Amino acid sequence: MAAVHVAVGVLLDEQGNILISRRASAAHQGGLWEFPGGKVEPGESVERALARELREELGIGFAASQPLLLVPFNYGDKAVLLDVHLVTELAGEARGLEGQPLRWVSADELSRYEFPAANTPIVSAVRQHLAHASSST
Repeated sequence: MAAVHVAVGVLLDEQGNILISRRASAAHQGGLWEFPGGKVEPGESVERALARELREELGIGFAASQPLLLVPFNYGDKAVLLDVHLVTELAGEARGLEGQPLRWVSADELSRYEFPAANTPIVSAVRQHLAHASSST
């Protein structure tokens, strides 16, 4: 089965909080929390897909992003390749344009939310990145 290429954004605000949203209950892995993003269309770059998805889902733009990690994952019924980027310098205020609940949480608070299994390495990478960033300042 071919993996679905997904652009994922770990959105950081100026205080270092991270935006998460809840998946629609009818969606694959519905009801769980996730980092915003969506499918990369054929011929589309990850950065362009991420910009499109954040505009469509949240009504925001961004000025900067950097690759964080790639997560290949097979759920059995669906395979994904999560192409994860840290996103900073947000433009606009995030709103759940598809009716999805949103939360800004600290890295420590991420463990209070249930994420799809493919997101476990993202949570670890985000915590590690933010811990390293705070120890460097």
